[in-house]
Amino acid sequence: MRGQGDMGGERDVRGEQDVRRQRDARGQQRLAERFEEHRGQLKAVAYRMLGSLAEAEDAVQEAWLRLDRSEADGIDNLGAWLTTVTGRICLDLLRSRTARREEPMTEGFDSFVPDPVLRALPRADPEAEALHTDSVGIALLVVLERLEPAERLAFVLHDMFAVPFDDIAAVVERSPAATRQLASRARRRVRDATPAAEPDLGRQRRVVEAFLAASRAGDFEALVSVLHPDVVLRADAGALARGVAASKVVRGARTVATGAFHFRHLAPLARVVLVNDAVGTVAVSDGRPVSVTYVTVTDGLITGLYILSDPERLAGLDVSGLEA
Repeated sequence: MRGQGDMGGERDVRGEQDVRRQRDARGQQRLAERFEEHRGQLKAVAYRMLGSLAEAEDAVQEAWLRLDRSEADGIDNLGAWLTTVTGRICLDLLRSRTARREEPMTEGFDSFVPDPVLRALPRADPEAEALHTDSVGIALLVVLERLEPAERLAFVLHDMFAVPFDDIAAVVERSPAATRQLASRARRRVRDATPAAEPDLGRQRRVVEAFLAASRAGDFEALVSVLHPDVVLRADAGALARGVAASKVVRGARTVATGAFHFRHLAPLARVVLVNDAVGTVAVSDGRPVSVTYVTVTDGLITGLYILSDPERLAGLDVSGLEA
């Protein structure tokens, strides 16, 4: 038989274990709270790196798992640590994506349109809304998609989030000088390929509404009149459709107007909304989005149309808060 002393010793051990578990639980809760303070920025980094809302969420969740497995007490700057870890996760995803692609950036893949972020168009202060911290243009994301993974990482982390080159160099496994060159090369490509765009949301809206009015009226010449002669349309119907007629790149005002004319039956379903950082449209049927169009406007004319009609990716968009 065990004596009272033995039983007392067991109670002491169990008590110490309970205290440790409670202490660990409180530490875990504090760590989770600190992580949540950085979640918005981490998702912004991942979205700019991947162009996919679902993959961005996955990358952020993986960053949390890595933090949870680390010695968090030894991290001096948690925000910087999480940003570089998220960048490393995204870099690995981009490299695997590139390895799976048989040919880098074929004409069919040029039709890729990143996942859009939709918001109701503000009534009172559209200029302030345009400065929303999550805003990044679809046109810019399309250009970023053409960069090599390491170039994209260097550009996004340094130029968009002010991460020092020394920190980025450790992620891409290059010297700081070589990493600086990566960002410089990416910067030039972005500058040369990103189309100029009208910054005023009010002027953007007038052009988009004129385009919709012409579509609804079936007025072909009116459609042509709001398109720049060198307008480019990118239509992305999804991975399975890429390379066929549903996913393509079309150039020229009359050619683009012809395509829009064939799909004018969708115009009555279209709502004018903010698509990322610009005025665009979402066509909604039975409460579900059937297409999203991002528009770039320059000097009162549409210079770019980016249409997402991939059913799988559209199914993940929430349109409940958008006004008809």
